[in-house]
Parts: sequence; C-alpha cells; structure tokens
Amino acid sequence: MQPLRTLSAAVALAALFPGLALADLHTESVTYEHDGQTFEGFIAWDPSVDGPRPGVLVVHEWWGHNDYARSRAEQLAAEGYTAFSLDMYGDGRTADHPSEAGEFAGQVRENRDMMLERFGAAHDYLRGHDQTADQPVAAVGYCFGGTVALEAARAGADLAVVASFHGALATEHPASADTLKPEVLVFNGAADPMVPKEQVDAFREEMDNADADWTLVDFGGVLHSFTNPDADSIAERFDMPVGYDERADRDSWQHLLGALERRLK
Repeated sequence: MQPLRTLSAAVALAALFPGLALADLHTESVTYEHDGQTFEGFIAWDPSVDGPRPGVLVVHEWWGHNDYARSRAEQLAAEGYTAFSLDMYGDGRTADHPSEAGEFAGQVRENRDMMLERFGAAHDYLRGHDQTADQPVAAVGYCFGGTVALEAARAGADLAVVASFHGALATEHPASADTLKPEVLVFNGAADPMVPKEQVDAFREEMDNADADWTLVDFGGVLHSFTNPDADSIAERFDMPVGYDERADRDSWQHLLGALERRLK
C-alpha cells in the first residue's frame, strides 16, 4: 500500500517561513536497530555550523515516519540543531488510511515498555551521533508523536525540552517530581474533540502535582492536526475532525523555538 501523500518538505517549509533557505542542509536517511528490528530515520543538520550542536528528536503522527516529520526535522536543522525524525513503527511503515494508522499507533500505545524502548533507541542514536556528541537533546511530537514524547518525559527520559503538538494528554503513568526532567510544552486545539477538556484539566493537575516547568497553550476554535498543512485535505478525504490553522502553527512554532533557545543553547 502506498503511504499517505503529504506536502513535500520544501512546500511545507515555504508555507511557514517564506524565504527560508535550506539548500545547504545536510540530510540523510539512516537505519538503526533495536530488539532485532530495523528502523528508518532521517537526520539533518547545517554543515556551516561548527562542531556538535544540541539535538532534537521529532516523533511522527500516527501516519508513520513520512515527509511531514522529515520537513519538521529540516526546519529544526535550519535553526542550528541536529534534528532526527525517528521511526516508531519499524521498517519505515506508513499508513494510507485512518484505520491502518490507528492499528499501528495502537500497537505502540498498548505496549508502553516497547514505546519507551523504541523512543530510547532513537534517543541513543542521536546522542551518539558525531553532530550531537552528547549535547543536550529535546523531543518534539505531533499527534501520536506528542503522546510518545510526553510518556518518555513522564518515564524520566534525559531531555531538556519536550513539546507536544495536538497530542493526547491522558496517561496511566502520571509524572512525578522525582522523574520529570524537561520543560514541558503542550500546544492544543481547544476545539479538538480528540483531546476533551477532561484530559486538559487532568494534565494541568498532573503538571502542578509534579512541580513541573510547564506551559499549555489552548488555541481557541482550533482543531486536531492544526500544524499539518495537509490536514484540510485529510479532513475531506476521510471525514475527520481535523484542520490546519496557520496562526496556531506559526505561534506554537515560535514558542517552541524560544524554549529550545533557552534550554539547549
């Protein structure tokens, strides 16, 4: 089955930041191994920046490791980071239909140990790369990927910043002050039926109880997948309650960059 087609990295970046030049970035598709399985990632950095630089992991939506995740890695590389978009499903699998995407994502969400181990394998790969060389690392996740990034933070992953964009917030393993290390950013669509108010309220309480350094931005009238320029076509194709919102996309991205600047550089 062919994967869901998304905007090319160049088109997605141009929509956000007209004039941003990425021609000189080094980009590379890579494979890495975990528990006898092969995973297909994508790493990007700006070779004009001297020496190792902080790393950022990008965790994909439930569609799998596709062009959208890679485009976000390129954006982060243009900001001076070594960015690695990882593969949570293995073998670079991607979905073409929500039912298949839900199946792939469910297999990971239902096995938290496997989820954390797969995230950890990508984290280890990035930390060990010559272009990161044990510099601090952050994690950014979209939808399903936001859930993964938050669970890694709750489990004590060594991260400086964790950012979830339109990801689910519910958990069976709440954060504690003893384990939670990063600054936590959550960007949510207030009109997203997939993240009901009860989840948002419980997350706020969880972060307060964990004495976390956290920010939650609720964008009024904004739906799920608001950062993905393909969301409107996905909504039409599959009759899903998702939609792109340029303001929320731009504002959340700028907020992320500010946090990365404070915590990583």
